[in-house]
Amino acid sequence: MAGVGPYDGEMSSASPVAVSEVTFTHEIDGAFVARFAELIRQLSSSAPAPTAEELCEIVGSDSSHLLVARDEDGVILGSMTLVVFRIPTGVRAWIEDVVVDEAARGRGVGAVLNARALEIAYGLGSTTVDLTSRPSREAANRLYQRLGFELRNTNVYRHNPAAGTDPVSEA
Repeated sequence: MAGVGPYDGEMSSASPVAVSEVTFTHEIDGAFVARFAELIRQLSSSAPAPTAEELCEIVGSDSSHLLVARDEDGVILGSMTLVVFRIPTGVRAWIEDVVVDEAARGRGVGAVLNARALEIAYGLGSTTVDLTSRPSREAANRLYQRLGFELRNTNVYRHNPAAGTDPVSEA
């Protein structure tokens, strides 16, 4: 795929990895939910793992694309969510919750997940794709740069009423 960087969707290991979009809620069984719980624990120590109902809600959303990378035995090695949405200035896309199992890191799984997400986003008319990554995730940041993502000079703000005073409710 053009514009994806040096990986061009290829794995750096002999083990093939297939990336697919989860499109049917029947794919979300107990084993799927358990595997997601393992992956989410590797992504965040504070976020709870999604329930089967929450995963089905993601899959059922027109704007969300839940991507999983599986090895040749069907084991989920990583996942990400791509969100594509229309705003007054055009179609935008955002990549969220990228996680590759610790045992599969360094094998190109993140690269093929991102390549597939970019393909979907641009295919749906997005002109750009955004993501955020903590500076401490050095390998992930190097990957994003190799794939053509550029650091933007912007501020990211978060409103979280659970973290303190909520000026909106006090108004």
